Amino acid sequence: MTRELTEMGGTSRQAILAARSALDLALKGKSESEIARFASELFTALSALDSSTPLRRSITDVARDEKDKAKLVSEVFSKGAPSVSGLLIELSALKWSKPNDLVDTLEHLAVEAEASAANLSGELDRLEEELFAFSRIVSGDNELRQALSSNAYSAEGKRVLVAKLFGGKVSQVTGRMLGHLVSGLRGRNLESTIEFYIKATAARRNRMIAVVTTAVAISDQQREKLAATLAAKIGQPVRLNIEIDPSVIGGISVRFADELIDATIVNRLADASRALAG
Repeated sequence: MTRELTEMGGTSRQAILAARSALDLALKGKSESEIARFASELFTALSALDSSTPLRRSITDVARDEKDKAKLVSEVFSKGAPSVSGLLIELSALKWSKPNDLVDTLEHLAVEAEASAANLSGELDRLEEELFAFSRIVSGDNELRQALSSNAYSAEGKRVLVAKLFGGKVSQVTGRMLGHLVSGLRGRNLESTIEFYIKATAARRNRMIAVVTTAVAISDQQREKLAATLAAKIGQPVRLNIEIDPSVIGGISVRFADELIDATIVNRLADASRALAG
């Protein structure tokens, strides 16, 4: 049963931060189609790890040499998921509280990668809206819910069913996401799986939002320059949320992903005060 990432043990929570940063670097500079292919390979790797307890344990074994684990990852995924093997090697080098934590995190990263493809095409909002709409349709259609939850349909059969019902009505990214969703319940019920995908998509959206705090309003030109600078840094379009706070006196602070760039005057004064006190 997949758990929320926030419910994992302390060791895994630290690994998750490193894993998401590794995903950012892996996606940087890639086109929408390249990211879509990358996401597909992550889902392929997820399926392989999810179906093999020995493989999960071998890759997360803290007593095993990192080079040995890297070699194993390369051998297993060199054909089915070659472009993601580098990321998987990084994940294998991290410490996980439980072997399943790695797999749950990998699923989260795969969903985030698809959401990144949607972000590049300007359809991230649409993806979120369509995932939510799908959740409402499923909750209101008992026959569809049973079909997508039943073992009577194979994973591929569920993909085909969803494609027939929604293929022409949703974006390409949403279509791919729904295919992965219904064919990868991983021991959950359908509603829980949809919720996991919605939350993982929202997590990627939040990672692409920069909260800018400034003493006075900034011009449109400054806003565009800042957005372009941040986009170049992380390789993804970034949205700016501007907060006006006169107490910062001057300068600007920017918080995005797991980083904080604080160049406000009040922070500089605080730094100077600490230096004098030291």
